[in-house]
Amino acid sequence: MANLSKYLVRRAVTLVPTILGVLLITFSIGYIIPADLARAWAGGEKADPELAALLAKRYHLDDPLHVQFYFLLKGLLTNTLTPPTKETPVFTELFARFHITFQLALLTILFAVIIGIPLGIVAALKKDTAIDNTVRSWALAGTSMPSFWFAYIMMYIFFTRLRWTYLAGDPVPSRTIIGFPLLDALLLGEFSSFVTILKRYWLPAMVLGILYAGAWARYLRNTLLDVLQSEFILFLKSKGVPRSWVWKHALKNSMIPMVTIIGFSFGGLLGGAIITETIFALPGIGYYTLQALYNLDFPIIIGSTLLFAIIVVLTSLVVDIIYSIIDPRIRY
Repeated sequence: MANLSKYLVRRAVTLVPTILGVLLITFSIGYIIPADLARAWAGGEKADPELAALLAKRYHLDDPLHVQFYFLLKGLLTNTLTPPTKETPVFTELFARFHITFQLALLTILFAVIIGIPLGIVAALKKDTAIDNTVRSWALAGTSMPSFWFAYIMMYIFFTRLRWTYLAGDPVPSRTIIGFPLLDALLLGEFSSFVTILKRYWLPAMVLGILYAGAWARYLRNTLLDVLQSEFILFLKSKGVPRSWVWKHALKNSMIPMVTIIGFSFGGLLGGAIITETIFALPGIGYYTLQALYNLDFPIIIGSTLLFAIIVVLTSLVVDIIYSIIDPRIRY
Protein backbone atom coordinates (compact mmCIF):
# COMPACT_ATOMS: atom_id res chain seq x y z
CA MET A 1 0.00 0.00 0.00
CA ALA A 2 2.89 2.36 0.78
CA ASN A 3 4.39 1.70 -2.65
CA LEU A 4 1.02 2.38 -4.28
CA SER A 5 0.71 5.67 -2.36
CA LYS A 6 4.16 6.75 -3.57
CA TYR A 7 3.19 5.77 -7.09
CA LEU A 8 0.00 7.85 -6.93
CA VAL A 9 2.03 10.86 -5.77
CA ARG A 10 4.45 10.40 -8.68
CA ARG A 11 1.57 10.13 -11.14
CA ALA A 12 -0.05 13.25 -9.71
CA VAL A 13 3.22 15.14 -10.22
CA THR A 14 3.45 14.03 -13.87
CA LEU A 15 -0.24 14.63 -14.57
CA VAL A 16 0.01 18.39 -15.06
CA PRO A 17 3.00 18.32 -17.48
CA THR A 18 1.30 15.56 -19.50
CA ILE A 19 -1.91 17.53 -19.90
CA LEU A 20 -0.02 20.75 -20.68
CA GLY A 21 1.97 18.89 -23.32
CA VAL A 22 -1.22 17.67 -25.01
CA LEU A 23 -2.64 21.20 -24.96
CA LEU A 24 0.54 22.67 -26.42
CA ILE A 25 0.54 20.16 -29.28
CA THR A 26 -3.14 20.85 -30.02
CA PHE A 27 -2.55 24.60 -29.80
CA SER A 28 0.43 24.36 -32.17
CA ILE A 29 -1.49 22.26 -34.71
CA GLY A 30 -4.34 24.78 -34.59
CA TYR A 31 -2.04 27.59 -35.64
CA ILE A 32 -0.37 25.61 -38.40
CA ILE A 33 -3.75 25.54 -40.19
CA PRO A 34 -3.72 28.31 -42.85
CA ALA A 35 -6.93 30.03 -41.77
CA ASP A 36 -7.88 33.43 -40.43
CA LEU A 37 -9.86 32.43 -37.34
CA ALA A 38 -11.33 35.86 -36.68
CA ARG A 39 -12.54 36.20 -40.25
CA ALA A 40 -13.96 32.67 -40.23
CA TRP A 41 -15.87 33.39 -37.01
CA ALA A 42 -17.16 36.68 -38.39
CA GLY A 43 -18.74 35.07 -41.45
CA GLY A 44 -16.00 33.85 -43.77
CA GLU A 45 -15.63 35.55 -47.14
CA LYS A 46 -18.48 37.97 -46.37
CA ALA A 47 -17.13 38.84 -42.91
CA ASP A 48 -17.47 42.35 -41.56
CA PRO A 49 -13.88 43.66 -41.06
CA GLU A 50 -14.88 45.50 -37.88
CA LEU A 51 -16.42 42.36 -36.37
CA ALA A 52 -13.37 40.31 -37.36
CA ALA A 53 -11.09 42.89 -35.70
CA LEU A 54 -13.27 42.84 -32.57
CA LEU A 55 -13.09 39.04 -32.36
CA ALA A 56 -9.33 39.08 -32.93
CA LYS A 57 -8.95 41.52 -30.05
CA ARG A 58 -11.31 39.57 -27.77
CA TYR A 59 -9.43 36.30 -28.27
CA HIS A 60 -5.94 37.91 -28.44
CA LEU A 61 -5.37 36.51 -31.93
CA ASP A 62 -2.96 39.33 -32.81
CA ASP A 63 -0.90 38.86 -29.65
CA PRO A 64 2.20 36.61 -29.37
CA LEU A 65 1.51 32.89 -29.19
CA HIS A 66 2.41 32.56 -25.51
CA VAL A 67 -0.11 35.29 -24.66
CA GLN A 68 -2.81 33.49 -26.67
CA PHE A 69 -2.02 30.18 -24.97
CA TYR A 70 -2.14 31.79 -21.52
CA PHE A 71 -5.51 33.41 -22.38
CA LEU A 72 -6.99 30.08 -23.47
CA LEU A 73 -5.58 28.14 -20.52
CA LYS A 74 -6.71 30.72 -17.95
CA GLY A 75 -10.18 30.86 -19.51
CA LEU A 76 -10.53 27.08 -19.39
CA LEU A 77 -9.29 26.73 -15.80
CA THR A 78 -11.63 29.49 -14.58
CA ASN A 79 -14.47 28.38 -16.92
CA THR A 80 -14.74 31.86 -18.40
CA LEU A 81 -13.68 30.98 -21.95
CA THR A 82 -16.64 31.18 -24.31
CA PRO A 83 -16.83 30.18 -27.99
CA PRO A 84 -17.25 33.04 -30.48
CA THR A 85 -20.79 31.95 -31.39
CA LYS A 86 -22.23 31.58 -27.86
CA GLU A 87 -21.92 33.15 -24.43
CA THR A 88 -21.97 29.83 -22.57
CA PRO A 89 -18.53 28.84 -21.22
CA VAL A 90 -16.89 25.92 -23.02
CA PHE A 91 -16.71 23.60 -20.01
CA THR A 92 -20.32 24.34 -19.09
CA GLU A 93 -21.36 23.15 -22.55
CA LEU A 94 -19.11 20.10 -22.37
CA PHE A 95 -20.39 19.01 -18.96
CA ALA A 96 -23.98 19.57 -20.07
CA ARG A 97 -23.37 16.99 -22.82
CA PHE A 98 -21.21 14.62 -20.79
CA HIS A 99 -24.13 12.47 -19.60
CA ILE A 100 -24.95 11.56 -23.21
CA THR A 101 -21.43 10.38 -23.94
CA PHE A 102 -21.17 8.63 -20.55
CA GLN A 103 -24.37 6.63 -21.09
CA LEU A 104 -23.27 5.62 -24.58
CA ALA A 105 -19.84 4.57 -23.25
CA LEU A 106 -21.32 2.61 -20.34
CA LEU A 107 -23.76 0.64 -22.49
CA THR A 108 -21.08 0.05 -25.13
CA ILE A 109 -18.74 -1.50 -22.57
CA LEU A 110 -21.59 -3.67 -21.26
CA PHE A 111 -22.37 -4.95 -24.76
CA ALA A 112 -18.68 -5.56 -25.48
CA VAL A 113 -18.11 -7.44 -22.21
CA ILE A 114 -21.26 -9.56 -22.53
CA ILE A 115 -20.44 -10.52 -26.12
CA GLY A 116 -16.65 -10.46 -26.34
CA ILE A 117 -15.52 -12.14 -23.10
CA PRO A 118 -17.66 -15.32 -23.42
CA LEU A 119 -16.78 -15.70 -27.10
CA GLY A 120 -13.08 -15.35 -26.34
CA ILE A 121 -13.31 -18.07 -23.69
CA VAL A 122 -15.33 -20.39 -25.94
CA ALA A 123 -12.86 -19.89 -28.79
CA ALA A 124 -9.98 -20.86 -26.50
CA LEU A 125 -11.87 -23.89 -25.21
CA LYS A 126 -12.67 -25.01 -28.76
CA LYS A 127 -9.29 -24.21 -30.28
CA ASP A 128 -8.98 -24.99 -34.02
CA THR A 129 -12.59 -26.13 -34.30
CA ALA A 130 -15.37 -24.66 -36.40
CA ILE A 131 -16.47 -22.56 -33.41
CA ASP A 132 -12.97 -21.12 -32.98
CA ASN A 133 -12.67 -20.35 -36.69
CA THR A 134 -16.08 -18.66 -36.68
CA VAL A 135 -15.20 -16.46 -33.70
CA ARG A 136 -11.84 -15.50 -35.24
CA SER A 137 -13.46 -14.68 -38.58
CA TRP A 138 -16.11 -12.59 -36.87
CA ALA A 139 -13.43 -10.82 -34.82
CA LEU A 140 -11.48 -10.01 -37.98
CA ALA A 141 -14.64 -8.73 -39.67
CA GLY A 142 -15.54 -6.65 -36.62
CA THR A 143 -12.16 -4.94 -36.45
CA SER A 144 -12.06 -4.36 -40.23
CA MET A 145 -15.63 -3.16 -40.75
CA PRO A 146 -16.16 0.62 -41.00
CA SER A 147 -18.26 1.72 -38.03
CA PHE A 148 -20.37 4.13 -40.09
CA TRP A 149 -21.29 1.41 -42.61
CA PHE A 150 -22.25 -1.02 -39.84
CA ALA A 151 -24.22 1.73 -38.08
CA TYR A 152 -26.32 2.45 -41.18
CA ILE A 153 -27.02 -1.26 -41.70
CA MET A 154 -28.22 -1.58 -38.09
CA MET A 155 -30.30 1.60 -38.43
CA TYR A 156 -32.01 0.20 -41.51
CA ILE A 157 -32.85 -3.08 -39.75
CA PHE A 158 -33.85 -1.91 -36.27
CA PHE A 159 -35.18 1.60 -36.98
CA THR A 160 -36.47 1.66 -40.52
CA ARG A 161 -37.83 -1.89 -40.66
CA LEU A 162 -38.51 -3.03 -37.10
CA ARG A 163 -39.06 0.33 -35.32
CA TRP A 164 -37.38 -0.97 -32.16
CA THR A 165 -35.65 2.33 -31.45
CA TYR A 166 -35.81 6.01 -32.30
CA LEU A 167 -33.18 8.52 -33.37
CA ALA A 168 -34.18 11.87 -31.93
CA GLY A 169 -34.14 13.63 -28.59
CA ASP A 170 -32.41 13.12 -25.27
CA PRO A 171 -34.93 11.49 -22.88
CA VAL A 172 -34.52 12.26 -19.16
CA PRO A 173 -36.46 11.32 -15.98
CA SER A 174 -38.62 13.75 -14.03
CA ARG A 175 -35.71 15.07 -11.93
CA THR A 176 -31.95 14.80 -11.55
CA ILE A 177 -30.15 12.95 -8.75
CA ILE A 178 -26.60 12.20 -9.92
CA GLY A 179 -26.75 13.76 -13.39
CA PHE A 180 -26.93 10.61 -15.51
CA PRO A 181 -30.52 10.05 -16.74
CA LEU A 182 -30.21 6.27 -17.13
CA LEU A 183 -29.08 5.85 -13.51
CA ASP A 184 -31.40 8.59 -12.24
CA ALA A 185 -34.41 6.78 -13.71
CA LEU A 186 -33.42 3.60 -11.87
CA LEU A 187 -32.89 5.43 -8.57
CA LEU A 188 -36.24 7.20 -8.92
CA GLY A 189 -38.04 3.97 -9.83
CA GLU A 190 -39.23 5.52 -13.11
CA PHE A 191 -38.96 2.35 -15.16
CA SER A 192 -40.90 3.78 -18.11
CA SER A 193 -38.28 6.55 -18.39
CA PHE A 194 -35.53 3.94 -18.02
CA VAL A 195 -36.95 1.92 -20.92
CA THR A 196 -37.32 5.08 -23.02
CA ILE A 197 -33.69 6.03 -22.42
CA LEU A 198 -32.57 2.48 -23.23
CA LYS A 199 -34.54 2.56 -26.49
CA ARG A 200 -32.65 5.71 -27.46
CA TYR A 201 -29.19 4.42 -26.61
CA TRP A 202 -29.15 0.65 -27.08
CA LEU A 203 -28.64 0.63 -30.86
CA PRO A 204 -25.60 2.95 -31.06
CA ALA A 205 -24.17 1.18 -28.01
CA MET A 206 -24.68 -2.21 -29.65
CA VAL A 207 -23.00 -1.03 -32.86
CA LEU A 208 -19.92 0.10 -30.96
CA GLY A 209 -20.07 -2.85 -28.56
CA ILE A 210 -20.02 -5.43 -31.35
CA LEU A 211 -17.04 -3.74 -32.98
CA TYR A 212 -15.14 -3.67 -29.67
CA ALA A 213 -16.22 -7.22 -28.78
CA GLY A 214 -14.60 -8.68 -31.88
CA ALA A 215 -11.17 -7.36 -30.94
CA TRP A 216 -11.61 -8.31 -27.28
CA ALA A 217 -12.68 -11.88 -28.10
CA ARG A 218 -9.64 -12.46 -30.28
CA TYR A 219 -7.25 -10.91 -27.75
CA LEU A 220 -8.69 -12.91 -24.83
CA ARG A 221 -8.55 -16.13 -26.83
CA ASN A 222 -4.87 -15.65 -27.67
CA THR A 223 -3.99 -14.55 -24.13
CA LEU A 224 -5.82 -17.49 -22.59
CA LEU A 225 -4.07 -19.98 -24.88
CA ASP A 226 -0.69 -18.46 -23.97
CA VAL A 227 -1.46 -18.72 -20.25
CA LEU A 228 -2.49 -22.36 -20.66
CA GLN A 229 1.02 -23.08 -21.96
CA SER A 230 2.74 -21.34 -19.04
CA GLU A 231 4.77 -23.26 -16.46
CA PHE A 232 2.42 -22.85 -13.52
CA ILE A 233 -0.50 -24.26 -15.53
CA LEU A 234 1.60 -27.21 -16.69
CA PHE A 235 2.58 -27.76 -13.06
CA LEU A 236 -1.07 -27.77 -11.97
CA LYS A 237 -1.90 -30.30 -14.68
CA SER A 238 1.00 -32.54 -13.67
CA LYS A 239 -0.24 -32.51 -10.06
CA GLY A 240 -3.64 -33.75 -11.19
CA VAL A 241 -5.53 -30.59 -10.28
CA PRO A 242 -9.13 -30.73 -11.59
CA ARG A 243 -9.60 -29.18 -15.05
CA SER A 244 -12.10 -26.65 -13.71
CA TRP A 245 -9.48 -25.33 -11.26
CA VAL A 246 -6.87 -25.11 -14.00
CA TRP A 247 -9.21 -23.05 -16.15
CA LYS A 248 -10.14 -20.88 -13.17
CA HIS A 249 -6.49 -19.92 -12.59
CA ALA A 250 -5.81 -19.52 -16.30
CA LEU A 251 -8.82 -17.27 -16.79
CA LYS A 252 -7.91 -15.12 -13.77
CA ASN A 253 -4.43 -14.48 -15.18
CA SER A 254 -5.79 -13.88 -18.68
CA MET A 255 -8.20 -11.22 -17.44
CA ILE A 256 -5.43 -9.01 -16.03
CA PRO A 257 -4.41 -7.54 -19.42
CA MET A 258 -8.10 -7.26 -20.32
CA VAL A 259 -8.44 -4.71 -17.51
CA THR A 260 -6.16 -2.39 -19.46
CA ILE A 261 -8.09 -2.86 -22.70
CA ILE A 262 -11.49 -2.34 -21.08
CA GLY A 263 -10.28 0.63 -19.04
CA PHE A 264 -8.72 2.50 -21.93
CA SER A 265 -11.65 1.66 -24.22
CA PHE A 266 -14.00 3.20 -21.68
CA GLY A 267 -11.74 6.24 -21.35
CA GLY A 268 -11.61 6.63 -25.11
CA LEU A 269 -15.40 6.42 -25.38
CA LEU A 270 -15.77 9.08 -22.69
CA GLY A 271 -13.83 11.40 -24.97
CA GLY A 272 -16.67 11.09 -27.47
CA ALA A 273 -17.50 8.53 -30.18
CA ILE A 274 -17.59 11.15 -32.92
CA ILE A 275 -18.83 9.04 -35.84
CA THR A 276 -21.46 7.12 -33.87
CA GLU A 277 -22.79 10.18 -32.05
CA THR A 278 -23.11 12.03 -35.35
CA ILE A 279 -24.84 9.19 -37.21
CA PHE A 280 -27.33 8.56 -34.40
CA ALA A 281 -27.88 12.30 -33.70
CA LEU A 282 -26.65 12.05 -30.12
CA PRO A 283 -25.50 15.56 -29.11
CA GLY A 284 -22.66 14.35 -26.90
CA ILE A 285 -19.07 15.54 -26.54
CA GLY A 286 -17.96 13.86 -29.78
CA TYR A 287 -20.70 15.49 -31.84
CA TYR A 288 -20.04 18.87 -30.17
CA THR A 289 -16.32 18.63 -30.95
CA LEU A 290 -16.98 17.69 -34.57
CA GLN A 291 -19.18 20.76 -35.04
CA ALA A 292 -16.40 22.86 -33.53
CA LEU A 293 -13.95 21.43 -36.08
CA TYR A 294 -16.34 22.32 -38.89
CA ASN A 295 -16.60 25.89 -37.62
CA LEU A 296 -12.91 26.27 -36.63
CA ASP A 297 -14.18 26.94 -33.11
CA PHE A 298 -10.77 26.84 -31.47
CA PRO A 299 -11.85 27.44 -27.84
CA ILE A 300 -14.14 24.37 -27.97
CA ILE A 301 -11.43 22.26 -29.63
CA ILE A 302 -8.93 23.20 -26.90
CA GLY A 303 -11.54 22.59 -24.17
CA SER A 304 -12.47 19.17 -25.57
CA THR A 305 -8.80 18.24 -25.83
CA LEU A 306 -8.18 19.24 -22.20
CA LEU A 307 -11.17 17.21 -21.00
CA PHE A 308 -10.12 14.18 -23.05
CA ALA A 309 -6.53 14.39 -21.76
CA ILE A 310 -7.77 14.48 -18.16
CA ILE A 311 -10.05 11.48 -18.80
CA VAL A 312 -7.22 9.43 -20.33
CA VAL A 313 -4.77 10.24 -17.52
CA LEU A 314 -7.31 9.44 -14.81
CA THR A 315 -8.36 6.24 -16.62
CA SER A 316 -4.73 5.11 -16.70
CA LEU A 317 -4.45 5.84 -12.98
CA VAL A 318 -7.59 3.87 -12.14
CA VAL A 319 -6.43 0.92 -14.28
CA ASP A 320 -3.12 0.82 -12.41
CA ILE A 321 -4.92 0.82 -9.06
CA ILE A 322 -7.22 -2.02 -10.16
CA TYR A 323 -4.14 -3.92 -11.36
CA SER A 324 -2.59 -3.79 -7.90
CA ILE A 325 -5.84 -5.00 -6.32
CA ILE A 326 -6.50 -8.01 -8.55
CA ASP A 327 -2.83 -9.04 -8.75
CA PRO A 328 -0.88 -8.50 -5.48
CA ARG A 329 2.36 -9.40 -7.27
CA ILE A 330 2.29 -6.07 -9.10
CA ARG A 331 4.19 -3.33 -7.28
CA TYR A 332 4.81 0.28 -8.22
